[in-house]
Amino acid sequence: MQLDLHQLQELLTAIDQTNISEFTLKSGDIELVVRKGTSLSDRPTLSSPDQSYAISELVSPILVPPETTTTPKTTEVTSGAPPTNANKFEEILSPVVGTFYRAPAPDEPAFVEVGDRITSGQVVCIIEAMKVMNEIEAEVSGQIVEILIKNGEPVEYNQPLMLVSPN
Repeated sequence: MQLDLHQLQELLTAIDQTNISEFTLKSGDIELVVRKGTSLSDRPTLSSPDQSYAISELVSPILVPPETTTTPKTTEVTSGAPPTNANKFEEILSPVVGTFYRAPAPDEPAFVEVGDRITSGQVVCIIEAMKVMNEIEAEVSGQIVEILIKNGEPVEYNQPLMLVSPN
């Protein structure tokens, strides 16, 4: 069984809305333990290899979706409305939940501006997640048509960040 970030968020939200104080999910050699209402002093130490630990105690809670071989998603019109220009654009999506930044530092210029031409693999922004600055690279070459998020705003997993008119 494999959980993506959205499914994990839904699971944690559902657990939070119940009276469950501890939840364990085992799949193969991975074990996820969620405990509500425990303080840092209640957590076990790394003294015994037999102990189990909550995932937040061992790793940074940044979850990265598994690599896929699919092409970037495009916006599709699902209503009976006539097609719009949005159908022609590729979206640059956020791979993590975090805070969107257009520049590497507050006093430096933005990575890209509307109208800039970009190449595949070029850094276009940063998403800060758990004090880690994740450089986001374009998966398509083209021209930036629109930047959908304001600097410093929070973003969700798979949220569109920018629209690119591909070459």
